[in-house]
Amino acid sequence: MTQSFIPFASVTGAVITIVALLLVAAIIGYLTAWFYAKSIYTPIIKKLEEEKAGLQKEVAGLKENVAKLNGKIDDLNGKIAKLEEEAAKKEKEIRELKTRIKE
Repeated sequence: MTQSFIPFASVTGAVITIVALLLVAAIIGYLTAWFYAKSIYTPIIKKLEEEKAGLQKEVAGLKENVAKLNGKIDDLNGKIAKLEEEAAKKEKEIRELKTRIKE
């Protein structure tokens, strides 16, 4: 019995064929995993990017609120300073009146 089809006449040819088939299988596996991961994670990434954009808008709004509140704080601090000056003047007037009453 003779074999009518001998694909390789030597061991070297068989090794080269096996290595080539393993490389092709590795490439197919890599591409399959890449496409699978892309199909799974692309919607998740889009959703996270939308959430990020919403959070950035929220942060911008909060920064505006902080700026407004800082302005109000400055105004109130100015009013406090004016009221303290008026209180000091009134206390001075009261002391002067007390000294006049004692005299």
